[in-house]
Amino acid sequence: MTTELSQRTNEAVEERYDEYVMPIWKDLDVPVKRAKNCSLEDYEGNTYLDLFSGISVANAGHGNEAVVEAAKTQLEEFVHGCSYVHPTEPVADLAERIAEITPGNLRKTFFCNSGTEAVEGAIKLARKYTGSKEVIALEMGFHGRTLGSLALTGNKAYKDGMAPTINDVAHAPAPYAYRCRSCDESCSEDCADDLEQIIGTHTSGDLAAVVVEPIMGEGGIIVPSSEWLARVKDITHDHGGLLIVDEVQTGYGRTGRMFASDHFDVVPDIMPQAKGIATGMPLGAFTAPAEIADSFDSGDHLSTFGGNPVSCAAALATIDELRNGIVDNARVQGEWLSDQLEPLESSFNTIGDTRGLGLMQGIELVDPTEDGPRGVASKPDRKLAKRISAYLREEGIVIGVGGYYGNVLRFQPPLTINREQLERSIKALRRALKREEGDEDA
Repeated sequence: MTTELSQRTNEAVEERYDEYVMPIWKDLDVPVKRAKNCSLEDYEGNTYLDLFSGISVANAGHGNEAVVEAAKTQLEEFVHGCSYVHPTEPVADLAERIAEITPGNLRKTFFCNSGTEAVEGAIKLARKYTGSKEVIALEMGFHGRTLGSLALTGNKAYKDGMAPTINDVAHAPAPYAYRCRSCDESCSEDCADDLEQIIGTHTSGDLAAVVVEPIMGEGGIIVPSSEWLARVKDITHDHGGLLIVDEVQTGYGRTGRMFASDHFDVVPDIMPQAKGIATGMPLGAFTAPAEIADSFDSGDHLSTFGGNPVSCAAALATIDELRNGIVDNARVQGEWLSDQLEPLESSFNTIGDTRGLGLMQGIELVDPTEDGPRGVASKPDRKLAKRISAYLREEGIVIGVGGYYGNVLRFQPPLTINREQLERSIKALRRALKREEGDEDA
């Protein structure tokens, strides 16, 4: 029998997850009863500062009133119009708004339900437009967990026991400056030239697309040099392919600009989006110039729930909220946060690197007594990252842990976070690091 709401506890929720929900996460952090702005509350009244925002989803803040009101208003009109059967105003308005805010000549949008679907749709569109089949992604990149997107994801941990279905995929090295084996710490455009060799050695000359994240999220908040993305686009075009820039995690203000591509002055050929697009309502999209988008014929690609009018109404309100100061806050607070994190590298031996843009910042934790993979940098310390995360949770702070080696703390809070909340986070992080390094005053 379902537990009565008044009797629900954290333990009861977790027990039902164990019994009735397929395994989805190794560690349950906080069973959430309600969330508001940057705070989570569990079933026992404990509150937590959320530094992960549901993996970069609640960009406009949990329970943003304007977004909630927009969704409620649309719910009272109709819930499901199926935008690929009946045209609806929320879909038309959102598509027009996306054309206004996306880089360059990106104009026409296909709506779906998630980032994974957006990436797979973008691949289909690239193949249709170019008439080619082969795709190149990045080592350590992440583009989803369905069989198609899993082929692009460059991490065995996500693929183990579940072979992907797209065979025409190769992987190029990531612009991971801290652990780069082939260039200096700048990991400049020269690193992008590795793509030329991958095309020459791993493809048959039938390139449809190169897919990259402008900042690699699951890979460990890996930020390329300012020249890298432009060079990748040039190489891709030289070989007849399209550049797909996956902005699922980086888009909608996360990096202090509306899209991370804006930092690099690069206009994608196709741009998948999701996560922060509707502040938690299920919605994905991919956008392309009219010439590319129009290569799809009617019926080439469909989605029953894609472009749900309630989600689109929430997305329209989200964009308005983001443009009304929230993206600016992400830039300002992100610059302050970066300035606070960088000195930690010299203060703590267990911090190998800090990096990021806006409110997408990573802290790479290491064991300084051992060399890293192939002797590059220090050994990644996955266990330390888990201990720091657990300590912060005891302090009432939820933070993400990820990266290819599982050793990166991920600062990705709602973009509405304020300075006081960030200062609290930095102080708690310092205490945790001091404790780990044996400082008795921690």
